[in-house]
Amino acid sequence: MPEAIWIKLIGTLPSLFWVTFATVVYLSLRKTIIQSLVPRVTALRALGVEVEIAGQLLDQATERSDIPVTPADRRGVLNRLEHAAETLRGGSILWVDDHPEFNYPLTKIFRSMEMRVDAVRSTDDALIALRRDSYDIILSDIDRHGDPQAGISMLRELETQAINLPVLVYSANFNPELGVDRRIFAATNNPVEVAHYVIDLLERVRFGSPNVRGW
Repeated sequence: MPEAIWIKLIGTLPSLFWVTFATVVYLSLRKTIIQSLVPRVTALRALGVEVEIAGQLLDQATERSDIPVTPADRRGVLNRLEHAAETLRGGSILWVDDHPEFNYPLTKIFRSMEMRVDAVRSTDDALIALRRDSYDIILSDIDRHGDPQAGISMLRELETQAINLPVLVYSANFNPELGVDRRIFAATNNPVEVAHYVIDLLERVRFGSPNVRGW
């Protein structure tokens, strides 16, 4: 065999060695590598559904509320939900509303984040649920069963029974210009803001904010 061919063959040996070495390492560590990527994959699909579907659910919520949401708002809240996956996982919401079907899109999103969302239709049912289970957040409407102050009356019941949980009001009839009861963490008629507030509250719960359990 000509000397030039031998030289070429010898020159390719290091490359072949590294390719072979890399293949062996990958095959032996493949399971570990895949497992290390799982948290990232989970974060990217933390909603339990494709981000696009989560966006569609958010669109449904905004259409029902007639609140204008810019593409930047939409993108921002979806990105924040993805990054808050670990914070939200295992969190719990008691949602008090006499029309829970209106909250389906947001409820679906929160449950997809592996949160527990229990829906009740009245203050009495809410008090029973609170005695039975523990929650991180109470989400409530204001006008319930024809009573335009039902949500506010519930706050007084909670205070009487020393139930110190953050209350987030979400109501299509809410007018921020009328002010917010001091016992309410936040109130809005914007579904995008609801998602942001839920993340805010769970972050405080997780990091032990001293003010999150009271008004």
